[in-house]
Amino acid sequence: MSVLQFDSKPEITFRHLRRSPSRKQPGGWLPRASRSLLPLSIAVLLAACSSVPLDETAEAPAPDIDILQQPLRVPALEAMRDSAPRKLEGGFVPVGWGALPSWNDDDFSQLWPVLINNCKGLVRPTGGSMVQQARATPRAWQPVCAAAAQAQPQGSAQVRAFIEQHLQPWRLLDDQGKHARNTVTGYYEPLIHGARKRGGDYQWPLYQPPHDLLTIDLGSVYPDLAGKRVRGKLDGKRVVPYDTRAEIAASPDRQPPAIVWANDPVEAFFLQIQGSGRVRLPDGQMIRLAYADHNGQPYASIGRWLADQGELPLAQTSMQNIKAWARRNPQRVQEMLNVNQAMVFFREESVAGAESGADFGPKGAYGIPLASQRAIAVDTRYVPLGAPVYLATTMPSSSQPLRRLVFAQDTGAAIKGAARADFYWGFGDEAGALAGRMKQNGEMWVLWPKQAGAPSAR
Repeated sequence: MSVLQFDSKPEITFRHLRRSPSRKQPGGWLPRASRSLLPLSIAVLLAACSSVPLDETAEAPAPDIDILQQPLRVPALEAMRDSAPRKLEGGFVPVGWGALPSWNDDDFSQLWPVLINNCKGLVRPTGGSMVQQARATPRAWQPVCAAAAQAQPQGSAQVRAFIEQHLQPWRLLDDQGKHARNTVTGYYEPLIHGARKRGGDYQWPLYQPPHDLLTIDLGSVYPDLAGKRVRGKLDGKRVVPYDTRAEIAASPDRQPPAIVWANDPVEAFFLQIQGSGRVRLPDGQMIRLAYADHNGQPYASIGRWLADQGELPLAQTSMQNIKAWARRNPQRVQEMLNVNQAMVFFREESVAGAESGADFGPKGAYGIPLASQRAIAVDTRYVPLGAPVYLATTMPSSSQPLRRLVFAQDTGAAIKGAARADFYWGFGDEAGALAGRMKQNGEMWVLWPKQAGAPSAR
């Protein structure tokens, strides 16, 4: 789940129904004439026990938790059912390997376990749901993943030879048919300190999804909104917006179950902004909080609020400076946090995967654990989840080239447009420092099975 991402799927909120592809307001829009009819129409359908689906699992297409330890099993091609094609926007043009800048300089010595785990996602059936993000066509990848399951390449050169033997690079084009270039930002997995029970310094809860949170597929009400959803709750026979952060904090008797209690409100807040993170418990145990859901409310920046209040210059609203302000103003911390109505809910996961030889983080929208500096969030209207991508950009706040093979394994509400990407830097403070400074220009090539033609989606 990438930085500032509160939904990896198209989303319409009750209180922010307007056109806006920005990171803070998830994609999609509702026609003005339909707004007053929306709550009534959904409520009538729900009250009548109609077919409006309450899609509570679409957020996280999560395979088994031990997917990193499972062997790659590739079904026979004839056993793989297909679903309807999903149209990709933009376009692709085939190129030779020499067209990829610095292709031969990328070190693939630790890439093989990442490629194998990506194949575990590529051969999963898609299901055909329009609520889910577009995924790389499984049948196109069956021969490549079957070959990978039998291969045992030794070293970077043999991994590169396998890729060049089986895949074809395609230059990504924008909507006008030009070479796509766009912004590349960064995200990471933070570490905070927390406890299972509230007490002492541990006063700031991080919640599981509430039992009364509804996720409603609007395509069942308005066919032209296929793939769009709203979140809310039942109030009698009416669907109403789910509680804001302030309303949750002010209602202790109705709060969701807390997984942990953090010792710092700002660090807990920024973990929500990232969408996942690790928590060190008092006994030294490390757990992961992975994104599970959110309350459907719009995001607002606490840094901008501090600037608007005259408390900090906008350019100085870093996490460190916000934490310092919170220590000076403990009586105003909840007021500051309440500015952001959005609330992220989590599920607990174990921290595993280091033994595989790669640094794996939380699962992204693709349901595969993200590999440090080998995963990106993309706009799946242009690049389907699971596709290998050669990304050419530069290091944060630098002109130093950053060119490497990555995998499209995540999405983000602000990751919109051809070649737009969010680069996953990994875990910890150093990764956070790099992610926080990254806002570079970039371009990309999608690598696709040679026998399958141009990239496609399901």
